[in-house]
Amino acid sequence: MRDVQWHIAGRPSDMVRMQEGRAKARVRKLEYQKASVRAKVEHPFRVIKRQFGPAKVKFKGLAKNTAHVIAPFALSNLWMARKKLVVMVGQVRPQIT
Repeated sequence: MRDVQWHIAGRPSDMVRMQEGRAKARVRKLEYQKASVRAKVEHPFRVIKRQFGPAKVKFKGLAKNTAHVIAPFALSNLWMARKKLVVMVGQVRPQIT
């Protein structure tokens, strides 16, 4: 575990104490990159929580628990891509003939 780099957010107080210059700019850029990745990773969890509601049901069996976790993430992918999908289809409810 020694070669693992944990990318934990830096404390704002440490940033304030740093002197202005290249080192502070480098640290600020690194913190921005970490926050950007964190936002992308956390967004599907927010969609699941807000749109589909948290469900705390325990199932017996690994397959059922796996399906219980994968299904909301698949739905959240559709939810996040809904605007692109509507543009591709051209209308909200396509006519079936």
